[in-house]
Amino acid sequence: MIKISTTSTIGRVLYKIKGFYYIENEEKNIFECKLKGINKRINRKDNCVVGDIVEFDPREKIINKILERKNILKRPLVANIDLLGIVFSIKSPNFDMERFNLLLLDCFYYNVKPFVIINKIDLVNNKELKIFKNSLSFLKNLNIDVFYISTITENIDTIKEYTKNKVTAFGGPSGVGKSTIINLLQNEKELETGEISKKLSRGRHTTKGATILHLNYGGYIIDTPGFSSLELPNIRNEKELLELFSEFYEYSINCKFNNCLHINEPNCYIKDLVEKNKLSKIRYDFYIKTYNTLKNERWNKYD
Repeated sequence: MIKISTTSTIGRVLYKIKGFYYIENEEKNIFECKLKGINKRINRKDNCVVGDIVEFDPREKIINKILERKNILKRPLVANIDLLGIVFSIKSPNFDMERFNLLLLDCFYYNVKPFVIINKIDLVNNKELKIFKNSLSFLKNLNIDVFYISTITENIDTIKEYTKNKVTAFGGPSGVGKSTIINLLQNEKELETGEISKKLSRGRHTTKGATILHLNYGGYIIDTPGFSSLELPNIRNEKELLELFSEFYEYSINCKFNNCLHINEPNCYIKDLVEKNKLSKIRYDFYIKTYNTLKNERWNKYD
């Protein structure tokens, strides 16, 4: 049982605007509050974030305490979520495999269960769609569910069932139809939807910050801004990186060396599986690139 003062109550941060936090209590009332000075840490964007469960004083309009988080994502910056829906379009803008893998890596690092939505499948023919699905076949080994949809036909009932009574965040690049999908899930038009910039073939940013919205069939969804870049999470060493690639990690015991990194070592079982197309070369190449980036740009700085 959480102990709180007689003037305080518990609520969830729904959104933030210029230093003000908008908190919903159990009765679904919303209060505008500021963060108490002791909770403010200089240059920390994660002092209090959308999704946080907080103890606050509705009369003083002050957040006294941020309760322990179930999890937190850095991009999008949200806390206490059950699912992250990774939304990409198959075209317009074109699917970006590297950014997709970066988002997956973030989920694994922050212990958030991902699922994948591929939108705008109406823009490709059956043959192109089959080839594309094959490129994502590695998701089956990662136990990640994938939904192929077109918001034109609004075939998203399976996503409604999947997210029912969950706290679900949606993340992905700008212009992939994220806000449109959220509108369809709510059966309302609450969010501003943006057009694709034809000149740049990128989306315009249409959401200013993460916002929690009620689902009329149960649960919450969190709409987040689109983005054009992602940074690698704070992975500390080779072992921690390898553990984030579970499809490789479980086979590592079969390598000749106990500390095999699956890069240049002889008799590497992982490399053998990749060469035989039994493990995804896309994932392996991303692992190698991530390893080299971390080694050259972060880890070597502390040698």
